[in-house]
This record gives sequence, C-alpha cells and structure tokens, in this order.
Amino acid sequence: MRQINDFSVNESLLTGEAFAVQKELNSDENGQVYRGSLVQSGQCVFEVSAVGKQSKLGQIGQSLSEIQSEKTPLQIQIENFVKKMAAVGVVVFLIIWGINYFQSRDILESLLKGLTIAMSVLPEEIPVAFASFMALGAWRLMQQGVIVKQTQTVEALGSATVLCTDKTGTITENKMELHQIYVMQTNQVAQSGHWDSAAAQELITTAMWASEPAPFDPMEKALHQAYASITATDERPLFKFIHEYPLSGKPPMMTHLFENEAGKRIIACKGAPEAIIQHSSVSEEQKAIILQQVAEFAAEGYRVLGVGTTDFEGNNFPQNQQDFEFRFLGLVGFYDPPKRNISKVFKQFYDAGIQVKIITGDNSLTTASIAKQAHFRSKLPPITGDELLKLSPEEQADKISKVSIFTRMFPEAKLKIINTLIDQHPIVGMTGDGVNDGPALKAAHIGIAMGKRGSEIAKQASSLILVDDDFGKMVDAVAMGRKIYTNLKKAIQYIISIHIPIILTVALPLILGWVYPSIFTPVHVIFLELIMGPTCSNVYENEPLERNAMKQPPRALTDTFLNLKELSISIVQGLFITLGTLFSYRYSVAEGYDENLTRTMVFATLVMANVFLTLVNRSFQEFIFTTFRYKNNLLVGVIAITILLLAALVYVPVFASFFKLSPLTLSQVGIAALVGFASVIWFEGYKWTRRQKQ
Repeated sequence: MRQINDFSVNESLLTGEAFAVQKELNSDENGQVYRGSLVQSGQCVFEVSAVGKQSKLGQIGQSLSEIQSEKTPLQIQIENFVKKMAAVGVVVFLIIWGINYFQSRDILESLLKGLTIAMSVLPEEIPVAFASFMALGAWRLMQQGVIVKQTQTVEALGSATVLCTDKTGTITENKMELHQIYVMQTNQVAQSGHWDSAAAQELITTAMWASEPAPFDPMEKALHQAYASITATDERPLFKFIHEYPLSGKPPMMTHLFENEAGKRIIACKGAPEAIIQHSSVSEEQKAIILQQVAEFAAEGYRVLGVGTTDFEGNNFPQNQQDFEFRFLGLVGFYDPPKRNISKVFKQFYDAGIQVKIITGDNSLTTASIAKQAHFRSKLPPITGDELLKLSPEEQADKISKVSIFTRMFPEAKLKIINTLIDQHPIVGMTGDGVNDGPALKAAHIGIAMGKRGSEIAKQASSLILVDDDFGKMVDAVAMGRKIYTNLKKAIQYIISIHIPIILTVALPLILGWVYPSIFTPVHVIFLELIMGPTCSNVYENEPLERNAMKQPPRALTDTFLNLKELSISIVQGLFITLGTLFSYRYSVAEGYDENLTRTMVFATLVMANVFLTLVNRSFQEFIFTTFRYKNNLLVGVIAITILLLAALVYVPVFASFFKLSPLTLSQVGIAALVGFASVIWFEGYKWTRRQKQ
C-alpha cells in the first residue's frame, strides 16, 4: 500500500472473520489488500502485486480444480448390485437356453425362452427407481427453498453423520447489533431495550456522533439505529460536520466535530477502549473497573469500543486528536446475534444423531460465546487453524474427531478437517458461503452453499444451495434424504420380492417338465414390469416420512444397501408369492383348464399378489391398518389402473388374444385374489412378532 486513511476491509469472503480488518502501512500482518474483500471505511492507494493464480483468490480456485467429486455410497452400491444381477441374468439365460435347446433342438424357440427368463432376472427397475427418487426429491426440496445441483446428494444428506457449518451468516444473522453498554457515570451495564437513563442515552448519542454521518460500517449503522430508537427528536439534520480526525494511533481512535447554527458544538470520539482511557481523565481505580468490563464483554464475544466527549472553544483545533482531554462516557458492545431458530435446528440435528461442528475464520471468544447462546454442544475448548496444523497427523485426527469448534480457520485447515473426517468414514456435510470455503465444500460428500450471500466459487463448488440462507432448511433436507432412502429400500425390496415369482414361475415349469412349460412369454414379463415400474418409482416415492425417522441415528454404511436380514425378508416374500402362483398353476391343471386359462389364473394371481404386496410393504414396522391412514393419492390411482388393465387383458378379446389369456368366472377371480392375498398377508404376522420382541 502506498497511501492510507482510516482504511478497513471486510475479508469474510476469504477468511470468515466477521469484523472488519484495519489496514496499516508497512505492516506484515495487515499490509495487504486482497481481491474479493469489501471496503468498509476510509480510502487507500495500493499497488497490485499478484494477479490470477498468484492471488489469494486464485490460489483457492486452483485448489478447487484439484478436487474430484465422488459418487455417493448408495450410488456405488446400487451400481454394484445391478452389475451382479446382470451377470446372474446372463448365466441363467445360458442355462435355460441350453436346457431348451437340448430338449427341443429349436435354436430360435430356445433363445426366446432364454430371453424371457433373462428379462425376469434383470432388475432394470432399480436404476430407474433410484433416478426417479432422486429427481423427485430434488424437486420437492426446490419447492422448500433448497436447490439441488447433484440429485444423488439428497440421499447422502439423509445418511450424514457429521455436519460442519460456518458461523457468520449461517449460525448468526451476519449483522452487527448494539447489544450491551457500560455507563461510566452509573457504573452499570445495560442491555438492548433498557437504555432509558439519561447517562445511557448520552453514551449512545455520543457514539453515534463519533460515527460517519452516512454510515457504511456495520457497527456505525447499528449506532445510528440505536440512536433513532431512543431519541424523541432527531438532531442529526440540525448539525453540520465541521472537522474530522480519522482513525489513527495505536491503539486506534477517531474523533468527529459537529456544530449547529446556534454555535452549539459536539466533539465525540470512539475507538479502542485503551486509547480512550489513555486520553481521558480517569483514576486508576476507574481504569481497572473499565478494563475489567472490557474483558467481560470480550468473553461474551462482543466487539467493544470506548466512547468519550470533550469541549473546545475556537476553531484552532489541535493537529492530533490525542491532544484533546476527553471525558470517558463508557463502552458499547456489538455482536452478530445467533439466528432465532438456530437452537431448535441444533436440537433437531442432535436428536437425529448428527454431530455438528463449527468451522469458522472468526476468533475463539466470539465463536464460543455465540455457540453457548445457540445451545451448541461442545465439550472441548475451541482450536485454531494454526494450532491444528502444528499437531502430528495422529493428534490432528484425534482433535478433529473430538473437538466441535474450530476457529481462525483458513482454506488449507478447513480442507484438512473435511478430508480427515471423510477418512474416519462418516458421511460429511459442509456449509459455507465464502471463497475460502470452496475447497472444503467441494471435498465434502455434501457441500451446501448460501444462496443470497454465497460467493460464486462457493456455489459452484457445492452440491446444494440454500436459497434463503436458512440453515434450518438443512433439517428438511436431512428428513427428505432419510425419507428417500427408506422409501427407496421399500421399492427395491418390493422389486426383489416380485422378481422372484416371475423368475421361478417362468423357470420351474420348464425345468420340471410340467404340462405347460411356457406359461409366461416375453410380453407377459414386459407387462408385469410395466406395472412394477410406476409402482416402485412413484407410489413408494410418494410415501410420507415414517414416524420417529428424525429421532433415529444415521444409518451405518454397509457393503450393500440391503443387509442380509432385509434381503432374506424380500426373498421369503418372493418365495411365498411363488408358492401362490404355482398353487394356481397346479389347481388349474387339476381342474382340467387349458393352457390359456391356466396362464390367466397364474397371471391374475401374480398381479393380485403384486397389489397386496404394494400395500403390505408400505411399512416394515406398522400394520397395514395403520398405513391405510397414510396420505398417498397416487397409490390409489396406480392400484386402480393395475386392476383395470388386468380386467382389460382378460375380458377384452383383442388384448386377451394377443396375451393368450381367457376370461375368468367370478369364482376363478375370487380364487386368484384369495391366493394372491394369502401369499402376502402372512407378513403382517411377522410384523406383529417383531414388535412383540421389541
């Protein structure tokens, strides 16, 4: 910098520091002005020393380009599952083709039958269901004010175990408020709304006069607002700004002189309490009391300024403001208040078993104070970025795991925390708005940027954007993620359960040499999968969040999205439905039905079992009578359409001829429905037994 006058900048975009930073000539620490910072006060002439990748902003952008986005665990697991099932389908296809060819020596017919069984094995609905669930979840979140850039992130958010959040603007309002004052005359502390005494009002009024007439600094804006709230007559238009002493000295202070037409003069100063004390007539005892109060305010996380006033006759003003002898009036304490709903938000995350960590560029005192007011849970004291990086890798990992508040963080330290948390295997979410948050946002499993105040780099690096900067929307996003995961599991278990009877109903008559070996052809399998597609992708997605879902801990990451018990339940359900379809087959043969009528009985039994399975699997805990009360209009529509389509295929001649089906009598329909119902409803007894054990 070449020339400077009362120059301060807000570097929160780069550092996360909530307060403006005062710049000084020939200073190693505060002698640089960075691109991306905002001027708060004063003026400055500086020389450009770095551009592009050499600038602080460019270095952060470079680190962003080196981070690769990762697929979510569920996405990887589903891909692996579908690949394995595809491999199984190829093997089954070859086996059935071989058996058919050995029996008939007809290569085309053998290929057709092998294709039928292969179609029934391939779970192509699973990727479709996954994509549909994620897209619809993203659409629902967008309606709630959360923009999802990567749809699969919604699911990952539902399984998050650690959520790292910024302080300024995320936990706090990102605005300065005059919260407490210390009045020297009465030796009392007064909080906001209790400034009725004349001495308190004199202190606030003087602090306002010591500010810029057209304020742009957040603290000076707060002083003008406080003055407007306590005065009956606004005297600001009546006084003229006649002289100014800009912020100067160590510690710094500033003084403004005003005068009205009647010659009444106001001389007001504010600045570092030590500076005002040094140039005021206070006793050693008073000085000790003031400094003690400064320490108490600082411990509460306030930004503290001293305020003084003086009188001066004539216009031969001193060259330096330090030549005045001031009357010390008191202290004014500012702070960035926590958002009103933040305590409730933290409680909801804790109830859901999610750890929350604060990662901020602000100082430890301010952050700890805000955390306490927001009822943030923290057992260990805060640790700074410099302190963290001085530790050994083992100590770093231990601290990152146990500490909940990280202060004075810079991009490298934030990225280190995120990468360490990822190495410790939880799903990690990270919120931020500044350029300095960019690398950590991109490295996290779920990066969440702020829509209003967030920098473009933060938005580009993130996978979610909170449109209204409302951190409380994260609770909705987590709930949506858990709902999607739970409902997706229902859909996939449903797909597995219904695929098993299709596979076995196609394969067993052929392998066992029953009288009608080709009971299902490819058109029947295609129709059944057309029914399953909208059922699993739309009906289950539209199911509401189950009770106490946000009171449960995040799911543990396993090798597959279905554990052995869940997979076994789906297989057993599928085997029971298979027993039902094979019972209809044998019953029809025993009754002397021809091939078309037998096929119709088996087909109707399977479709009815599909309908009842859809109803039963709406919950693996609640009884079917309870789930009937769940609001899901789509379910009613899909079931109605399924039954109408079945009726059309059976009773409309053109469709019946194409599908090789025959009309059923009322008693035959009743038998098919009863068998389908019996092959599924037993699961309600399993639910009852499970609840009794719990």
